Amino acid sequence: MQSVNDNEEMNLFREMTIRCLEQEISPHYEQWEEEHATPRGIWNTLGQAGLLGPDLPEMYGAAETSFEVSQMITYEMSRMGFGGLSSGYNIHSNIVMPYILHIGTDQQKQQWLPKMVTGEVLSAIAMTEPGAGSDLAGMTTSAVKDGDDWVLNGSKVFITNGIYADLVVVCAKTDPNAGSKGISLFLVDTTLPGFNRGKSIRKIGQHSSDTAELFFENMRVPANALLGEPGKGFVYLMQELPRERLGVASQAVGAADGALALTIDYVKERKAFGQAISEFQNTRFTLAGCKTQIEANRALLNSCLDKYSRQEMTVDDAAILKLSATEMQVQVIDQCLQMFGGYGYTAEYPISRFYVDARIQTIYAGTSEIMKEVISRSMFK
Repeated sequence: MQSVNDNEEMNLFREMTIRCLEQEISPHYEQWEEEHATPRGIWNTLGQAGLLGPDLPEMYGAAETSFEVSQMITYEMSRMGFGGLSSGYNIHSNIVMPYILHIGTDQQKQQWLPKMVTGEVLSAIAMTEPGAGSDLAGMTTSAVKDGDDWVLNGSKVFITNGIYADLVVVCAKTDPNAGSKGISLFLVDTTLPGFNRGKSIRKIGQHSSDTAELFFENMRVPANALLGEPGKGFVYLMQELPRERLGVASQAVGAADGALALTIDYVKERKAFGQAISEFQNTRFTLAGCKTQIEANRALLNSCLDKYSRQEMTVDDAAILKLSATEMQVQVIDQCLQMFGGYGYTAEYPISRFYVDARIQTIYAGTSEIMKEVISRSMFK
């Protein structure tokens, strides 16, 4: 991902990232995929390498880089075929950390951010419920004030990092009659009584990414667990959506780049009818189309990165980017897998993992249908 803000800092962190991933992730990733689990200690390893929250201020133990460095790390994980890891990373570094940094009190920042940078604390965000997906106003998880505490009751599902998370940002209704204006956010310490996790959810892709259902049963959290002001949770979610969707788009472009590189190598070696299949016009034209789609979305991503750095990226910008980049990812990787023929359908070839990992991208962080609804609303005001 060549960002408009590429510089010496970016190149240094890119080299560090690739070296760490090659040494610490690549030799073990196939096993993690087969086991449907990533070892908890890998987050400490990433923290020791300086890859968690690199753009946070130095006072929290981070390098205080540009925010594009965190996006680049997401991109490189995805390009190298580590889709499950990149999703967990995006949640921890590109979503939860900015929430705390931008909304949290000084006490909350000091309590959580340094440990998140080192990997001592792994985080998750819990929005989706069994009966309420994209319709956040329909959530039923509640938080009721009781003395100096809040009492949480309810459940969340499809929570990335849910199995190992030490800290979960939980969306809950504090005013059941106020719709989206009755949602508040809480920093939930998962060691407290009343918090429980379901089994790791088996998925068709991103196998090594731990995904869980979470349960809150009369769980008491202290008053200082409230993140921001009560009733403003939906507003905060809208404020932070651009960065979340930038991360998903970085994953999309990275994965498409990785899949295309694999495919180019394969078609140059694979023979059919006495010649490399790269010599057939259909192969060359199909992959030329893939390259064009990737580059168009890279340009859109870089434009949005630039807008975000100037605090000019809108919710509409984020929706357009997320819709375009993830749909491109699915389409391009599908065409790449086709070039492998029957081998592409086997787990032995990495292209198959790119394929199954891509499918969730048009669903989480807002489905493609929801993105179209967001975009169309601005068109027909």
